[in-house]
Amino acid sequence: MPATAQRLSHFTESVIREMTRVAHQFDAINLSQGFPDADPPPEVLAAGKRAMAEGPHQYAVTWGAPRFREALVKKQRHWMGLDLEADTHVVVTCGSTEAMMTAMMTACNPGDKVIIFSPYYENYGADTILSGAEPIYVPLHPPDFGFDPKELRRAFLQQPKAIVLCNPANPSGKVFSLEELTIIADLAKEFDAFVITDEVYEHIVYPPHRHHYIAALPEMFERTISCSSLSKTYNMTGWRLGYVIAHQRVIAGARKVHDFLTVGAAAPLQEAAVTALELPSDYYLALTADYIAKRDLFLGYLDGAGLTYTVPQGAYYVMVDVSAFGVTDDVAFCRWMAKEIGVAAVPGSSFFHEPVNHLIRLHFSRDAAVLKAAGQRLGKLATHP
Repeated sequence: MPATAQRLSHFTESVIREMTRVAHQFDAINLSQGFPDADPPPEVLAAGKRAMAEGPHQYAVTWGAPRFREALVKKQRHWMGLDLEADTHVVVTCGSTEAMMTAMMTACNPGDKVIIFSPYYENYGADTILSGAEPIYVPLHPPDFGFDPKELRRAFLQQPKAIVLCNPANPSGKVFSLEELTIIADLAKEFDAFVITDEVYEHIVYPPHRHHYIAALPEMFERTISCSSLSKTYNMTGWRLGYVIAHQRVIAGARKVHDFLTVGAAAPLQEAAVTALELPSDYYLALTADYIAKRDLFLGYLDGAGLTYTVPQGAYYVMVDVSAFGVTDDVAFCRWMAKEIGVAAVPGSSFFHEPVNHLIRLHFSRDAAVLKAAGQRLGKLATHP
């Protein structure tokens, strides 16, 4: 049998999805893989039923159905503050996972370098390697997960083609300030690099923090490839509807990559999701309020269990320090916790380039009853030998 590609040896299968399988194995509460309990809004579900009954059922335009692109651009014009056009600035993808891969392959040649902040969502390293590029890791320093501008400049001195920016960040829950984004933008301009953003949690930000789109900063639209999806905002992770927004010249290339990766996203789901994109501003206010309540509820349970953590500024993840339990192997600890405590988490080492083995990631995008049950189980950690 011929050998498989050597690049596959540089990364593993998803640890997040592995921990979901561990949760099922031990009947643990799954706080590892971050998908919400809630369904999409009722009017979106009704639109989905209509689309399944009435169509469209054949291919949409490969880079996105016109109605979906028009609705998306109308929404994002408001939030991003950019003069976007549906025919020139958008590619609709199969989730933000494909959006990020499309962006990476559009921006990078084999042998290029890409800056990735660490900790990072596990796909970014794999995307870089699959594109034939080389990752350069820059640490975000716990507990607040800020970066050192001098360390970032040293990375840019290696002449990267792009930097990946997850904002709000998975797994840390960090929201980058306008000052931090300006530093990143200035370096990208100075060294002529792209900024590839992952902004799937753009509407899950906790006051007083605020989400700023780096693409909207001066002279940054031309070098920013903005990736996001409908998954987390509208509770439709299984619909796999994502998108890339960028300058017309970049989108022309991204359309080619996307076309040969997946052809196109599901036509009936794009039709139904127009209803989501047209929801009023009150929807986003309610979304924020709901996640504030879930965050505060869950952090209260962590306090009761005597656990140390970083308060998330956005997204719905919390990084918990388990060093008090003498943990030196976070993977083994997460397996033990799923089996003995009944709560599944993700070992922090799967997100870090550095040798970090004392953190775990939990998510709180579950309903109050599930969070209460998980909190009661986590409380057993305080008395567990």
